[in-house]
Amino acid sequence: MTNRQILQAMSGLMAGMFVAILAGTVVANALPTIIADLGASQSSYTWVVTAELLAMTATVPLWGKLSDLFDKKLLLQLSLGMFVVGSLLAGFSHGVELLIFSRVVQGIGAGGLTALAQVVMAAIIPPRRLGKYAGIFGAVFAIGTVAGPLVGGVLVDTSWLGWRWCFFIGVPFALLAIALLQRTLRLPAVARREAKIDFLGAFLIVAGVCALLVWVTLAGNEFDWASWQTAALTGAGVLLLIAAVFVEARTAEPVIPLGIFRNRTVTLTTVASLLVGVAMFGGTVFLSQYFQVSLGKSPTVAGLMSLPMILGLLVSSTVAGQVISKTGVWKRYLVAGAVIMTVGLGLLSTIDADTSFTLLSAYMAVLGIGVGMLMQNLVLAAQNDVPASELGAATSVLSFFRSMGGTIGTSVLGAILASRVASEMTKGLDAAGIPSGGDGGGSSVPDMSTLPEPVRQIVEHAYGVATADLFLIATPCALLALLTVVFIKEKPLKTTSGMERLAEEAGTATETDKTAVGS
Repeated sequence: MTNRQILQAMSGLMAGMFVAILAGTVVANALPTIIADLGASQSSYTWVVTAELLAMTATVPLWGKLSDLFDKKLLLQLSLGMFVVGSLLAGFSHGVELLIFSRVVQGIGAGGLTALAQVVMAAIIPPRRLGKYAGIFGAVFAIGTVAGPLVGGVLVDTSWLGWRWCFFIGVPFALLAIALLQRTLRLPAVARREAKIDFLGAFLIVAGVCALLVWVTLAGNEFDWASWQTAALTGAGVLLLIAAVFVEARTAEPVIPLGIFRNRTVTLTTVASLLVGVAMFGGTVFLSQYFQVSLGKSPTVAGLMSLPMILGLLVSSTVAGQVISKTGVWKRYLVAGAVIMTVGLGLLSTIDADTSFTLLSAYMAVLGIGVGMLMQNLVLAAQNDVPASELGAATSVLSFFRSMGGTIGTSVLGAILASRVASEMTKGLDAAGIPSGGDGGGSSVPDMSTLPEPVRQIVEHAYGVATADLFLIATPCALLALLTVVFIKEKPLKTTSGMERLAEEAGTATETDKTAVGS
């Protein structure tokens, strides 16, 4: 395919990815209004946030496996269709139960988009040329991440629109993506083996992962880490996943082929993706709260303050992708990205309530540059080193473990944040001779505008110290990711696309069969 044909084919993919990112970010500033309007509880607030993430993370491997068996274009359009249905249900919801269900439907669709976009890219673009196009997806990621919270805030504050349009706004983009994919994406028909879906394995994987994700999401908030709920959820999750491994090892078409982990590159990039998820998402998800509580900024300003990190990610992923496509050398950028990410997290562990925005911007830019060089190129390394028939499975495994890492990091670090804030606030209030109320007020986010000046300063200091601690805890995870990346063996980037390689593999298998029959 020429560059023009590739860009035309990618237009629908980019629109679809923008929809998936927007779905997760546009409701960030609107949720307090949504929950209040529906008369729901704080527990419901948590489930509205986590329902989509759970569904997306748990279904990514299944979408990836389906892409190895069925038409990728049709699966992409199906995932976009599910997203449209979920968005419409959410927008018309008059109860929190329907809203949570609609978020699950949205999450299933977003899981398909997350897995399939990268699979289709690998199918139509040779690894040697893939880097520069990955930079374009970096731009879409950056725009969706930054624009989502801002758009959500504007929609909620506009009286003639309201929070329901936070869900409706993604519908036209999804419909546009479906039309663009139909018009521009041309995937040649390739002879495939008979498709057999491992429904039992899929159920066990989804159930086991959901049990563990529900545990790490709610532990420390809805129940204690050391409780019967923890024992029940972790026990059920581990048993279900052990059963899934048993089933996957014996079925003809496993959802996650265990054999791909014999590939050293796949195993190491999977471990690195998990660690990047913990370090990156677990650390940065609380930055917006730090901007608003510790630095006293508005939600809109807080959204804009993350621009240095997003721009760093955008520039580094684009430049590294272009250079990799030109030279064919990629490992040095993985190692450099892991080093820079570790340094960025270490620098952010020094922040407090008095850190200047200039210094904070520099630290965030360093982190963004490291992540931009590392995250997308881990996928490139894995896709380059697996048979074309396993591209979907390998790609979705990396996305799955990165999402798992982000969920685990967010939940565990969130519990640490709450504990550290409570401790610091109790200490500060006691020193000032102000009654602390038992937990220091760390169990809920305070309304800074209603606090007297002495208490406000104590709260700002507590959140500044606690946020810095999160980055300090995330830094060793980044260091482990660096050690993992060092052991990845660099191999020349292939010059044929996934579809071309699949046709070659099918032809080789046919010739082998003919030879066997003849002999």
